[in-house]
Amino acid sequence: MNILVLNSGSSSIKFQVVQTDSALIARDGDRCLAKGQVERIGSLALVAFQAADRAPLKEDVPLRDYRSALDRIVRWVISPESGIEGVTSMADIHIVGHRVVHGGEKFRASTLIDDAVLSGIEDCIELAPLHNPANVRGIRAAREVFGRGVPQVAVFDTSFHATMPETAYLYGIPYHLYRRYKIRRYGFHGTSHRYLAYRYRVLNKLAKEDVNIITLHLGNGCSACAIKNGESVNTSMGFTPLEGMVMGTRAGDVDVSVIEYLSHKEGLSLPEMITLLNKQSGLLGLSGLTSDMRELLEEEKENGDRRASLAIDVFCASARRRIGAYLAELGGADAVVFSGGIGENSAVIRQRVCRGLEPLGIVLDEARNAALKKGQTGRVSKSGSRVKIDVIATNEELLIARDAFRAVSGLPQPTYSPRKSRKS
Repeated sequence: MNILVLNSGSSSIKFQVVQTDSALIARDGDRCLAKGQVERIGSLALVAFQAADRAPLKEDVPLRDYRSALDRIVRWVISPESGIEGVTSMADIHIVGHRVVHGGEKFRASTLIDDAVLSGIEDCIELAPLHNPANVRGIRAAREVFGRGVPQVAVFDTSFHATMPETAYLYGIPYHLYRRYKIRRYGFHGTSHRYLAYRYRVLNKLAKEDVNIITLHLGNGCSACAIKNGESVNTSMGFTPLEGMVMGTRAGDVDVSVIEYLSHKEGLSLPEMITLLNKQSGLLGLSGLTSDMRELLEEEKENGDRRASLAIDVFCASARRRIGAYLAELGGADAVVFSGGIGENSAVIRQRVCRGLEPLGIVLDEARNAALKKGQTGRVSKSGSRVKIDVIATNEELLIARDAFRAVSGLPQPTYSPRKSRKS
């Protein structure tokens, strides 16, 4: 089956066309037939499409909304221009799978989208006002383009973390506020962390129950996950993706009293403070230069910029602290897995994150680390390291496609139920 996987952002749509079925899943033979993205929807959009070994298509074209952007994607996918084998009409796209950021406590598994499910996703908008509205627009656009005859499936970033116990997901606020408003840690990047746990298991020929690792998804957004017996038991992002590690433009963990203090000192409203913490902080705020780690590393190397170095060091220390905390959470781990745009591609950041962790049994092999090519999967720890250090390229789209196929075919889905907290 050919699955169109959509990741709808605030003004963008990323996509992949993935061929999968039971036989392909069984032998890990799923194929990505095409991928691309449309950015700056609502104005002169930037289009970048790529199929197999063909030359990429890049163009600027006015696209007023998600419907027109998706229509442009689909017209290219089924056209001779893309040359995708076996995809020559809309009938050759069998399912549409959507990344949905927030499923709240209601959605603990990937789900076929009907009117009730769409309403439930809309109910979660107040929990993810920056993300779920775009996901809903993507779903509605797909309904308009494909009609109701093509099934759609929602795959939730939060569902993998539903296995966290109360001790991990509850905040130390009055319990009735959790009961009334569902204020708790939900966690995000769940499909990425789930993929890393799956790929680690396949590479090491393990049963799910034998996967005890710490995963680091390091990109413009960053999160860590403690995985025990193949399930998430803690993660760094919280009620929103703002909590946790220092990120590209997000502050990560901040004493909430800072909001009141700065609001008074700078005369900022609450929405302005949230914008500052989400879009003007992190690497960008610390360096005063950029949120792009590649540019910061270059600035540090070429010009010895102190603030660039400071931003990088704070970022790495933030990740390192999370590793230490999750080693304690898990009672030890078999591996630390790096992924995401920074984690997969920057040997320098991996080296700096692991610096000083040797007493905890995490020993990086600097030669292996430096030799690993960007985007490759490989082990970069020393042979005698008690905790392995792996780099695994994430592939959320693959799991979205597989979940979509299973949901439509009536096959069992991975489901995630909360662990019961141990009584003290």
